Amino acid sequence: MTAKRRGAQLGMLAFAVLIVMGAYASVGLGINGKVPSGMLGYGLGLGGLMLAAYLVLAKWAPWADPLLLPLVTLVNGIGLVMIYRIELAGQAGASATNQLMWTALGVVMFSATLIVLKDHRALQRLTYTAGFVGVVLMAIPALLPGSLSEVQGAKIWIRIGGFSIQPGEFAKLALVVFFAGYLVAKRDVLALAGRRLLFIDLPRARDLGPVLITWGFAIATLVLEKDLGTSLLLFGAFIAMLYIATQRTSWVLIGILLFVGGAFLAGQVFSHVEARFNVWLHAEDPALYDTGGGSYQLMQGMFAMGSGGILGTGLGQGYPKLIPLSFSDFIFSATGEELGLTGLMAILMIYALIVQRGLRTSLAARDPFTKLLAGGLSFILAWQVFIIVGGVTRLIPLTGLVTPFMSAGGSALLANWMLIALLVRMSDAARRPPPQAIQDEGMTQVMQR
Repeated sequence: MTAKRRGAQLGMLAFAVLIVMGAYASVGLGINGKVPSGMLGYGLGLGGLMLAAYLVLAKWAPWADPLLLPLVTLVNGIGLVMIYRIELAGQAGASATNQLMWTALGVVMFSATLIVLKDHRALQRLTYTAGFVGVVLMAIPALLPGSLSEVQGAKIWIRIGGFSIQPGEFAKLALVVFFAGYLVAKRDVLALAGRRLLFIDLPRARDLGPVLITWGFAIATLVLEKDLGTSLLLFGAFIAMLYIATQRTSWVLIGILLFVGGAFLAGQVFSHVEARFNVWLHAEDPALYDTGGGSYQLMQGMFAMGSGGILGTGLGQGYPKLIPLSFSDFIFSATGEELGLTGLMAILMIYALIVQRGLRTSLAARDPFTKLLAGGLSFILAWQVFIIVGGVTRLIPLTGLVTPFMSAGGSALLANWMLIALLVRMSDAARRPPPQAIQDEGMTQVMQR
């Protein structure tokens, strides 16, 4: 049974690489009328990396979900193709070679996580250590001077010489581990109901402490680091995991009210928060469009998606150079121009399938810690996609998050490959059949008589 599953996984993995190579060829044909000369090298590089990941998975997690690795390979490969296309357009900073290198490091992190973490339940013993590490990683950029941490107004980096890293990407993994371990221990208390208001059982006032602390941490991240995306991501993850643990809708409503209220007050007090909301609400205002740091980038991305229409202009036939940072923050908009609404919906379906497999692992898990951890990791992936897609389409204010596995950047790519490794490890544990009981041969013969 396992051999058949692994064979099907290898076939799907090869199919994903073929789709990516087909897209790569389409870019060259669309721009130069011929297949790119480096296509073989990129194809062998991507295929070799994913084969290595497959071999590690087959040895150290043989019962893992067979769809996770092919799906991630496909979306990561599409990101590589789009970065290559934007590089050909001449936008400074876009480099498909660098992205392939970061993908290789991501596969190394994926493999190392599977090899080292043989039992994910060991993370439960590190609950408070993970929480401390997560808070420290989030706090470091805020404590550093702006010259070492600030990029485009947001203090979310550590930059030393030519090296830079975004610690918040790794902090989200540590904090989700902390949330899972904490909620397993405290869920019975947090599930207790207090007063009933209309049709909702409100929690007891004494149990609001964890939510208020997390809310305060999220607002501090928004104000001190000017990072709406990470603030919204972490607080949303905690509320979602709290709901999974307690099944109390009241926690979700309280969380929404707290964050919206906190963001509104921050917008009234802090100018950079107010500016972010003004860009969202009045993006068409010529004064904002022509102002540095205004709505120019957002509107250029929307113009690009509008010109792509239903089917897109075709790979290599758009103008991604007109969108600032189209290889990073706005890669979703650049993709929408050339692949159209149809292509964007296909990409969103890939993300939805990855999240669905993670949630299925959560449902199949045999212990509460695994259920919460798998559910939390799946949620932050889905939540991150919603936040970035909502931002570039003006559904919500624009944030500093990047599209998982697609956007250029090392920290996010490494952290997301580690996230997938954790889901793979948990799916292997959830799908592994229980050991067969060994029956005494003599007793069996007696029973047969």
